Amino acid sequence: MRVLVVEDHAELAATVATGLRREGMAVDVATDGIDALERTAATAYDVVVLDRDLPRLPGDEVCRALIRSGAPTRILMLTAAASIEARVEGLGVGADDYLAKPFAFAELVARIRALGRRIHPSHPTVLAWAELRLDPTQRTASRGGRRLALSPKEFAVLEVLLGAEGAVVSAEELLERAWDEATDPFTSAVKITMSRLRRKLGEPPVIETVPDAGYRLRP
Repeated sequence: MRVLVVEDHAELAATVATGLRREGMAVDVATDGIDALERTAATAYDVVVLDRDLPRLPGDEVCRALIRSGAPTRILMLTAAASIEARVEGLGVGADDYLAKPFAFAELVARIRALGRRIHPSHPTVLAWAELRLDPTQRTASRGGRRLALSPKEFAVLEVLLGAEGAVVSAEELLERAWDEATDPFTSAVKITMSRLRRKLGEPPVIETVPDAGYRLRP
């Protein structure tokens, strides 16, 4: 899942981004409303976590602009105002969900995942391919009943491949969907992660490399 955190409080933004990355999400950070719109124009995000009180352009205006753009991005609005009136006002602007500060991180993760499922409502709850099983909600993966101890990036890559259902997925698409802007596109991050994932999946090999195209699950 690709997430944009829009928060002008640098320490909070960094804490949230780090936590979401540990949950296997690819996370970018914007510190003001203009920056947020520039990033959403360049990148397709599944969920935008949007603070209402932003410099340069208020969060409400960012929300309205995203809705006008027609993008399928889901918006989770954050605010320090916890009153019912504030919640109603925030949802009235067009946000898909609303969370008051301070919030429990586990609840933030749960709400983001719920919004992400609305982006891909046709995806099954558990992804499966031959002996592979992956549950995005429970964050578990197995092969032939054997539990796989995957890192967040390995889990994200396997999730993308399972979602492709045997179609080829390019290295560029993996970088787009499983990593974030902090990753140098010219690094060997995809190859290294793929190598580790293959080792953990075991024999016989389940992922094949398609020369000059990318990777896919073996039929």
